[in-house]
Amino acid sequence: MRDVILDAARRLLLARGVMPSLNAVAEAAGVSKGGLIHHFPSRAALIAGLATVAIDDVDTAMSAAAASHSAAETWLRLSLPGVEERELLQGLAAAFRPSDPAMQGMLDDARAAIARWESLIAAEVGDPMRARVIRLVGDALVANAVAGLDAGTDHIDELAAFLIGDGPGTDAGR
Repeated sequence: MRDVILDAARRLLLARGVMPSLNAVAEAAGVSKGGLIHHFPSRAALIAGLATVAIDDVDTAMSAAAASHSAAETWLRLSLPGVEERELLQGLAAAFRPSDPAMQGMLDDARAAIARWESLIAAEVGDPMRARVIRLVGDALVANAVAGLDAGTDHIDELAAFLIGDGPGTDAGR
């Protein structure tokens, strides 16, 4: 039922551009409001649930990328969200309230995930500081896309090569 509720919330958020009410989510999910509240006692808990799904998706992609020695490049490519992902991130960002106690668990999970992702990148590039720069560049790419400033992928190959170590002005070896 939890996944059905999250899917309904995601669909409504994408359709409306704003986080829907709990009543709207319950109706779209085909569950009672009590059933929804059993899993998500507040709108903030529902937002945290959607964010947790996104974190889990990135975790899965980064683990697979690390196994194929492409964590750094994968991080940068994941940082260029497609239209649907960008719209979802925009809706979540508009509704996000980091001081809300319902967000604290998700924020702790996000901090731990960021540390894992940065560690995967560092293991690949061989330099924790370069890994931090790569991670922060990815963060900036996402922030720019969410803000509507730049969602272009025109130079991602050159950017990845430069940051990872295969571009001009970097050590050729990793």
